Amino acid sequence: MKTFLRGPKMAVIWTVLRIWLGIQWIEAGYHKIVDGFDAGGFLAGAIAKAGGDHPAVQGWYGAFLESFAVPNVELFNVLIPWGEFLVGLGLILGAATIPALLAGAFMNLNFLLAGTTSTNPILFTVAVILLFAGTATYYYGVDRLAVPYLTKYINDKKTTKGTVNAA
Repeated sequence: MKTFLRGPKMAVIWTVLRIWLGIQWIEAGYHKIVDGFDAGGFLAGAIAKAGGDHPAVQGWYGAFLESFAVPNVELFNVLIPWGEFLVGLGLILGAATIPALLAGAFMNLNFLLAGTTSTNPILFTVAVILLFAGTATYYYGVDRLAVPYLTKYINDKKTTKGTVNAA
């Protein structure tokens, strides 16, 4: 079963899912880059949801937003749109696929922790499924060629470094 789920035939399905997920991310990031983005209102809304009898945002996360995110809102105004755009680009191309999936899932998790449901549970779930698919996720992508090349390059560097130190 494991071989089937990670084989070339299933890789077509994983590729379609990966590209679909990439399109979702690239569209979200592109619109924020082009139209402008200010996370201030979002952060204020999330902090407001951290109070009351049944808070949608956990107190510890609200405290994190208030003490770290709000004072650094200008940084988040850059990181969020460009992060979304680059995650989408990586997923569409199948380049740096695993880091892109991890970064996308991390952003979805943070949006969920901030009390925003929207499409985040769906995008998070697809990212996790693709992470479980492993290398089949990028069987049809740049990583299929890049990962073996980079692995060889890194291993050659280690070998070269090891022989110099041994002498």
